[in-house]
Amino acid sequence: MAKTHQISVEKRDDEGKGASRRLRRAGFVPAIVYGGELKPVSIQILHKDVWHASQNEWFYSSILDLSLNGDVQKVLLRDMQRHPFKQLVLHLDFQRVNENEAIRVRVPLHFLNQEGSPAGKTSGVVITHELNEVEVSCLPGNLPEYIEVDLGELKVDDILHLSDLKLPKGVEIPELRLGKEHDHAVVVAKEVREEAEAAPEAGEGEAAAAAAPAAAAKKDEKK
Repeated sequence: MAKTHQISVEKRDDEGKGASRRLRRAGFVPAIVYGGELKPVSIQILHKDVWHASQNEWFYSSILDLSLNGDVQKVLLRDMQRHPFKQLVLHLDFQRVNENEAIRVRVPLHFLNQEGSPAGKTSGVVITHELNEVEVSCLPGNLPEYIEVDLGELKVDDILHLSDLKLPKGVEIPELRLGKEHDHAVVVAKEVREEAEAAPEAGEGEAAAAAAPAAAAKKDEKK
C-alpha cells in the first residue's frame, strides 16, 4: 500500500489569468480540486512545496492529503502544467478520491536483481525495459506506490509480460481484461549477435578480376 503525503494548501477567491500571474509572482501555484459530491474548489500552494514534491516519484502515483486549515481531502494529481523552459510549475489539477470506489492510476515499475540474473551475467545480452509504468485499478487503500519486478531468474530470450507481474492484493491491470493481444511485453532479454563482415558489393569482384590481367601486362612492359 502506498503511503499518503500531506501538502498544505490555501483557498483562493481570485480567478482568471491575471490573478494566476499575480499568484505566481508571489511564489504560489494556482490549482483546482474537483470530483466527488463536492463542488470544485480553487486553491493555491507554495511553489517551493510543489517543486520539492514534484521531484519525487510518489507525487504522481500516490494518494495525497491536501490540508486546508486542518480539513484534509484525499486526492490524486491528474494534471500538472510546467513552464516550457523555466523550472516553474504553472498549474495543478487534483481529483478527489472515494475510499469505496476503485480508481485507475499509472504506477511506476521498479526492476530488481537484473545484473545478477542469468541474462544479466551473459555477455552480449541486452535487457530492454519495454514499459516503465503500468495502469492499475484498485481501491484507494490498496494503491501501491510502485510495483516491483524481480528479474533474478531472467534468462536469455525470456520475455516478461504484463500477466507475469506479481500484483499486490486487490490490484489488477484493466488492460488484461481486453484480451491476450493486450498482454504487452514488459522486459525482453535478447542476445545481440555481431553482424558478419559485409560481402563485396555486386560488381566489385568482377572489376577486380578484370583489372588483374591489365596490371600484369603493365608489369611485363616495365621489365
